[in-house]
Amino acid sequence: MAVTIAVPKESTPGEMRVAMIPEVVKKFKALGAEFLIEAGAGSASSMKDEDFAALGAGIATGAGLYAAGAASLVFKVQTPSLDEIKAMPDGATLIGFLQPYSSKERIAALNAKNITSFAVELIPRISRAQSMDGLSSQAACSGYQCVLIAASQCPKFFPMLTYAAGTIRPARVLVIGAGVAGLQAIATAKRLGAIVEGYDVRPETREQIESLGAKFVDTGVSAAGAGGYARELTEDEKKQQAEKLAKAVANVDVLITTAAIPGKKSPVIITADMVAGMKNGAVVVDMAAEGGGNVAGTQAGQTVRVGPATIVGPLNLPSNMPVHASEMYAKNLYNFFSPFIKDGQLNLDWNDEVIKGACLTKGGALVHEGVQKVLGN
Repeated sequence: MAVTIAVPKESTPGEMRVAMIPEVVKKFKALGAEFLIEAGAGSASSMKDEDFAALGAGIATGAGLYAAGAASLVFKVQTPSLDEIKAMPDGATLIGFLQPYSSKERIAALNAKNITSFAVELIPRISRAQSMDGLSSQAACSGYQCVLIAASQCPKFFPMLTYAAGTIRPARVLVIGAGVAGLQAIATAKRLGAIVEGYDVRPETREQIESLGAKFVDTGVSAAGAGGYARELTEDEKKQQAEKLAKAVANVDVLITTAAIPGKKSPVIITADMVAGMKNGAVVVDMAAEGGGNVAGTQAGQTVRVGPATIVGPLNLPSNMPVHASEMYAKNLYNFFSPFIKDGQLNLDWNDEVIKGACLTKGGALVHEGVQKVLGN
């Protein structure tokens, strides 16, 4: 029996993305897979049920998505609720942003249904998995939007402007964090004509920052770590970093911070003293707001005035551009599963580094060692 992929409508308030798009349905169908799409799943992403049905996908309403037990593979964007997990067929396979470190109760619910689950956040950060890495694709959306938010809040033009009475100098932008989101923010700010600087504690990012036309802020601190993330700094390193960063922060019109680590609290990089030393009218966009923020004074989901600066703490940025965010994510899922679907049959290779590394639950148990250590299981 061919694998049937179920795509529910996202239930998280405000979530506009969908885990599949018609273009990628067509690619999965070519492998022999079948589809069940919940009615209206793609409506917030400007996709009609008819677009999916035209490619042979079944359209189900409400509980009908899982009613016959036909769904063997479930594609989600956001973490399913406990009720959603209970509704899923026993023994199904699930993938999505599952927030693996956040809830023992959710993991117990997955195990009770014998669901094999893959957390996008756990996909190994290796070269072969880049095309499957939903964290990176969605981070690109976030980095892009951070700059647009900053430009809309900034009381200055981003580009240099020449007009009849003279010349307006371009805005100065500093981006902290040079992962996918940070590099996208740097590139976008440069396209808008700003003078851009970038900073990251990982020394290998200097070349990447400079390749985008930005100046690298050198604090003399290196914190290269494992898995593509920075290690935690020592107290002396933090002091040295803070001194150099304070000078850079005081000189800019816009500050964008992107140092978020999935499943962990965001490190506070910009202190209250640094914020107090910013230019009057400066704008801060803290992409790490969901994890507590990189900036002292950030309030998740709010825009607040702190001393001389306006601090924006946006949430779920990829959802604000659901058409391309959904397209990117759907292609990530295709690249994750397509090597293991042949003649409509799903046969996962449990010796595969990506499959093994991304698996959260299997056979009624929590199997990811890193999550076991955090949750104590």
